[in-house]
Amino acid sequence: MNMRAVLMLLISLALAGAAAVAANRWMAERVQTTSTDPNFTGVVAASVEIPFGTKIDETMLKIVELPPKALPEQAFLEIEDVVGRVAAFALFKDEILLDGRVVEHLGGSALSAVVPEGMRAVTVRVNDVAGVAGFLLPGNRVDLIAIRRERGAPETRTLLENLKVLAVDQTTSPEKNEPVIVRAVTVEATPEQAEQIVKATQAGTVQFTLRNPLDGTRRAPEEIAEADDAPPTPTVDPPRSIQAERREMVVIIRGTNVSETQFRSEQTQVVNVDYAR
Repeated sequence: MNMRAVLMLLISLALAGAAAVAANRWMAERVQTTSTDPNFTGVVAASVEIPFGTKIDETMLKIVELPPKALPEQAFLEIEDVVGRVAAFALFKDEILLDGRVVEHLGGSALSAVVPEGMRAVTVRVNDVAGVAGFLLPGNRVDLIAIRRERGAPETRTLLENLKVLAVDQTTSPEKNEPVIVRAVTVEATPEQAEQIVKATQAGTVQFTLRNPLDGTRRAPEEIAEADDAPPTPTVDPPRSIQAERREMVVIIRGTNVSETQFRSEQTQVVNVDYAR
């Protein structure tokens, strides 16, 4: 009885081993057939969601097979070509990675790699009001309003429009569920715009206004300048009520002569009337 049980156990183990070997061989053949199939080409895709400004490593990447006709022109064919680059946009899982959506990182912070050529990153100190109550996130579009006091009265004007938010504090990822009060906001600007922002922060205060991401309207810089240089609307003093002219009368008696002097309060005008009582 014991020998029969041992024999059945050995046979079961042998059959399980044979099944495992057959399954492994079948899988290897499938992988080899797919990878060597001339009708498909391997391209690099994201294996996980990659936040904006993140430096990419091998664990975030995978190879997927595409027909040659569906192959994007700027796709990467080797994982090694993508490792070390920085995500210039938020990348989704299974997204085919393209040159331009991932940029080269030549040193320094990862944020410097996502600043386009010819543009600058400039940071503005904010509070809970200027920072739109913590609702600003990387990737948002904002307008910048400059506030300055002239003779005690505040003057405001839209300094710049449709600026891209690169980071809030030291965070470049937009993955947040609730608003967070931040102390600094970094925006993308041209060198001239960066000078305007610094000048505005030194001359007064600034405040951001959050734009709808679908709102692409944007005034040209010269239109903003014309609006700022336009002469102020002249103020007209309200009409003063016309008051009845006030006259004063003084009676002077000299012996038998009586004289009356009449004049206005604003301008003296003497009228002498002499007559004998």
